[in-house]
Amino acid sequence: MSDLAMAIDHLAAEDPMELPAGLLVEQLIDLHWQMARLQAQIARRTCVRAPVN
Repeated sequence: MSDLAMAIDHLAAEDPMELPAGLLVEQLIDLHWQMARLQAQIARRTCVRAPVN
């Protein structure tokens, strides 16, 4: 979860207008996948869905 927090903080500290579009897209995709992994972890820990093996 600390990776997700760091990614959010990193994006929040930057002005999107100063970033090349490719870098911004890369960061947003990375953030998306980190959020998806976090949601899966939460779901497993709260028994919302069974873990996939």
